[in-house]
Amino acid sequence: MPDPVPHATSTTERGSFCTARCTCGWRGPARRARSQARTDAERHLAGAGAPGADSPLE
Repeated sequence: MPDPVPHATSTTERGSFCTARCTCGWRGPARRARSQARTDAERHLAGAGAPGADSPLE
């Protein structure tokens, strides 16, 4: 059964760190590399079975 909470990810920066976030409330670890934060978000979407898993992040 699919998760009823919609998943849409984004990244935010604070100082020299970047964090991935999702509208479901999930938050990834702070990363120095933006690319790694985006990878964290992609893995979250894939694990959640979210329909937007292949869409680019902000």
